[in-house]
Amino acid sequence: MSKTKKKNKLSPKSGPPIFDVNAASDKNAGIFGLPFTRDQSRVIYLPVPWEATTSYGKGTADGPKAILRASHQLDLYDPEVLRPYACGLFLEKENAQLRKWASQAKNLAASARNGNKAALKKVNDLGNLMNAWVKEEIKKIYLEDKIPALIGGDHSTPFGAFEAAADEGSFGILHFDAHSDTRSAYEGFTWSHASIMHNALTRLPQIKKIVQVGIRDFCEQEVDFIRSQGDRMRVFYDHELKISKEAGVSWTQTAHEIVSALPQRIWISFDIDGLDPRYCPHTGTPVPGGLEFHEANAVLRACASAGKKIIGFDLNEVAPSPKGKSDEWDANVGMRLLYKLTAWTLVSQGLAKRLS
Repeated sequence: MSKTKKKNKLSPKSGPPIFDVNAASDKNAGIFGLPFTRDQSRVIYLPVPWEATTSYGKGTADGPKAILRASHQLDLYDPEVLRPYACGLFLEKENAQLRKWASQAKNLAASARNGNKAALKKVNDLGNLMNAWVKEEIKKIYLEDKIPALIGGDHSTPFGAFEAAADEGSFGILHFDAHSDTRSAYEGFTWSHASIMHNALTRLPQIKKIVQVGIRDFCEQEVDFIRSQGDRMRVFYDHELKISKEAGVSWTQTAHEIVSALPQRIWISFDIDGLDPRYCPHTGTPVPGGLEFHEANAVLRACASAGKKIIGFDLNEVAPSPKGKSDEWDANVGMRLLYKLTAWTLVSQGLAKRLS
């Protein structure tokens, strides 16, 4: 059922918005039905509708819009974090030029896969443009003393965000995914969605460590690459997590172990297919296995409890149902995960308090 009754309004420009958190949201309101402007917000969501190199399912470019639509169904009360919305949450409008580049790259990618070297070069060049645009936008958010959060698109999209975060100092990445994403220029695409973590580690020395969780689909090249990184990578493979659970190890203990492997400052990169695919059946490359929603949330909670500072995050590969179908389940799960990522990020920065 859609919430459409308008109950919220903005206060004068000099103050925060006045709105009823218990009321139905206005369909024209912002993310989560909130009335905040960018100036009034501490968390800025950057939509990056890009899926140039997706190699199986399609639709992630429409993830940001789908998440926005679904987010109006969220009840703002959180049983773990006190008023995570109160600092202000704002979703930027999609950039038309970025959409145009993405469409060009996606159309050229098929030709590139058939051996067209000129098309391959153009796809890679467009990826460079996307990265530069993302980096510039994320840097703006940091310069305004706000928290950046990127919403993809495929998982190639956050590289520019990593670059911007690297300019702020060293950090680690907590990476939730079904895939390792450590292939070298998969299918010839420098900025492939399957190469994001390889690019991060080989191009950004400020990234001190990547801790991966839920990984269950990878190739031998990736295993060799992970081993070559030594202590710079720690992988919690899905099959090992399942064996540990079967042996009676509590998830609380496992979450603590995951978080203990991270440095103090972290960026969270969340490919939604890190969850069990029943939560994201339309994502590009679903894989059996994966985390429960509450298990992912427990790891986020453990980050805040351990005093880690979450300096930003991205959420990728949320795909709406195919055209002609009305199933919004992927976006529903995606927007709830986005809210949890936001809540624990705010707690980690001392901008919100835990209730439990």
